Amino acid sequence: MSRDCAGDRENDLETVLEHTFKASEILQRAITHASAAKEVWNAYERLEFLGDRVLGLVVADQLLDRFPREREGEIARRHVQLVRKETLAEVARGLDIGAYLILSRGEEEVGARESESILADVMEAILGALYLDGGLDVARRFVVKHWTPFLEADLEPPSDPKTTLQEWAQARRHGLPSYVVIGQEGPPHAPEFTIQVTVADFPARTAKGRSKRHGEQAAATLLLADLTAGEQA
Repeated sequence: MSRDCAGDRENDLETVLEHTFKASEILQRAITHASAAKEVWNAYERLEFLGDRVLGLVVADQLLDRFPREREGEIARRHVQLVRKETLAEVARGLDIGAYLILSRGEEEVGARESESILADVMEAILGALYLDGGLDVARRFVVKHWTPFLEADLEPPSDPKTTLQEWAQARRHGLPSYVVIGQEGPPHAPEFTIQVTVADFPARTAKGRSKRHGEQAAATLLLADLTAGEQA
């Protein structure tokens, strides 16, 4: 989509977001990659910074209201799951946000519209734009609509294999787990990382993931299975 049809692009995106912007330049900035911005401050990074805080606040408020009997640690695990890059990118894909991005030709050619990292960043920038143009109520309404399905998907607080592995190791005085990237494959917009995790002198385990975090969690899951099976033997 060329920049010549920026007005149509923004009108279509306003329909997707269910908000008509009083200041259209805010929305344009939220979907402009630094590679296509005349000035760095005209790209989405500053709005991304703001949107991250807006999302964190609204999600925290939702969680405290929805799970009044859960402890802080359980709420915190839910919060991490809901504001992480993967969830942001999934919301962005569901709204086809990639189609509205303003990119340089170079970024277009390397598949930036499908990049999980870029989609997550732009989704945060859009949240920042909604907040600046319409206030907290507008941003909250958007987050509640698009994050509630994720919030309701897990009846129990999500488990974090990295945290569980760390707690297992520290309880037995083995020190902290160590994670190392030992390989990376795939194109820049869709990399796959191979991660190795070790605890003390136990045999290491490796796993792959679409992000370093995914790879670390998968490797931690495998090592945890080994370690707990050894205790039960």
